[in-house]
Amino acid sequence: MTHGYEEVSIRKIADRIEYSPAAIYGYFPSKDDIFFALAEEGFRLLFSRGEGIPAPTTGDPADVLRTIFWRYYEFSKTHPAYFSLMFLDRTVPRISQNWDRFGFVGEMKHDMVLRVQQAIDAGACPPGTPAHAAFRLMLTAAHGAAVLQLCDRLAPGEDGDALARAAIDAMLLGLREGAGRSLPDLACIHPDNEDNRHDS
Repeated sequence: MTHGYEEVSIRKIADRIEYSPAAIYGYFPSKDDIFFALAEEGFRLLFSRGEGIPAPTTGDPADVLRTIFWRYYEFSKTHPAYFSLMFLDRTVPRISQNWDRFGFVGEMKHDMVLRVQQAIDAGACPPGTPAHAAFRLMLTAAHGAAVLQLCDRLAPGEDGDALARAAIDAMLLGLREGAGRSLPDLACIHPDNEDNRHDS
């Protein structure tokens, strides 16, 4: 994070931690493997925040969606280095090109989309709202607020937390009005779709 991914080498890492390069190569064949190990750890931290989502206490099934995507935003604050490495740094290797290693991410996202579907079924969105589209739209709202906060792009005096809450609520209102119903069924074309993973 300090020097940028392209400027880092196994030798520089070895010098920093006072190991020999050969010792590091015994664990990680390349710098890319170190990144993938960090990304794996980051995704496990991220998805652990989604475990134990409480049932709505207000009677509003949308509260489940608020909680899921608020926790995503919170992850960007509590683990900013992981968030930046996983979602912002364009110099790192593409995870989508090494999907076999990250199968668990697809499974965890599938579980999250199921939670979104359950919230839709409970009345959070109109019947027929594609769960995967709703997931992506809600993620976009939370992610946008996270990036503005993390990259120090907030206006003077602007509260990042308040912006994130408002963005999530605005997306929920949009979904209740039918936003997302015209989007394609992204689950059929997304790379972490179960069928696509086995075919590719």
